[in-house]
Amino acid sequence: MSQVYDRVALIGLGLIASSMFWAIKRAGLAGEVTGYARSEATRETARRIGLCDRVCDTAQEAVEGADLVVLCVPVGAMGAVAADIAPVLKPGATVTDVGSVKRHVIEAVSPHIPEDVHFIPAHPLAGTEHSGPESGFAELFDNRWCLLVPVDGSDADAIARLRALWEGMGSNVDEMDADHHDLVLAVTSHAPHLIAYTMVGVADDLRRVTDTEVIKYSAAGFRDFTRIAASDPTMWRDVFLTNKDATLEILGRFTEELFALQRAIRTGDGEQLFDYFTRTRAIRRGIIDAGQDTDAPDFGRGKANP
Repeated sequence: MSQVYDRVALIGLGLIASSMFWAIKRAGLAGEVTGYARSEATRETARRIGLCDRVCDTAQEAVEGADLVVLCVPVGAMGAVAADIAPVLKPGATVTDVGSVKRHVIEAVSPHIPEDVHFIPAHPLAGTEHSGPESGFAELFDNRWCLLVPVDGSDADAIARLRALWEGMGSNVDEMDADHHDLVLAVTSHAPHLIAYTMVGVADDLRRVTDTEVIKYSAAGFRDFTRIAASDPTMWRDVFLTNKDATLEILGRFTEELFALQRAIRTGDGEQLFDYFTRTRAIRRGIIDAGQDTDAPDFGRGKANP
């Protein structure tokens, strides 16, 4: 794969940024990758493991001269970061992000982007329950989708260039409207995470089942279903606060379905339960057939190392 950008700046050095660096280096997609993290400890860790060609002590230093700036911070912090780096953005550069909410990010970031800089929001649909700079690995994006969410007036050449980067990192790339993106992700990611967190909370509140029993005797159902409840709390707090309407809509539908299943169990309606499980099982099999998961107990995830 040929080089796409001379210099890429990663702002925030968690799982996604770390994986982007290793994937960029694997394919030779950038001449230099700079990085910045708010925490001094994170910056020191990044330097120790060789994450980024150059780790900077300020966001402005990291983005100066960069052709592509990637905001890899929680969605609630993106507006402030954009305001901070705006004065030093290179004319003609592209600013993008990796947040799982798009309408809020567009509203928070767009006002700070200079007229001679391109802003193209994006969202890689990839991750693990791990976080931090040491959790990244080059294979994270392989055969996973990355959604580009161009704003009004987005430059076609800048979009094509960003697409080339994500494809070079192994992703399948598609484009989507911001509001539709937020609804789709409420179904496929946001509501499932909230439900997983809730199930762990139920186990914690059910004092007749001890913490040690929950941990020691976790069968595949509880273990696999609640894996995502280990995800970063700050990120998910911001997701739910910034994608409130779509998430609440999906949770309402989920509640209706759950009540219907409760009634079927209570009334002994085995036919309804069987039909429901058969239909939903087919959807689950479709995810595997599409190559977005596997039957393996590790969910097809690579090992968390470069």
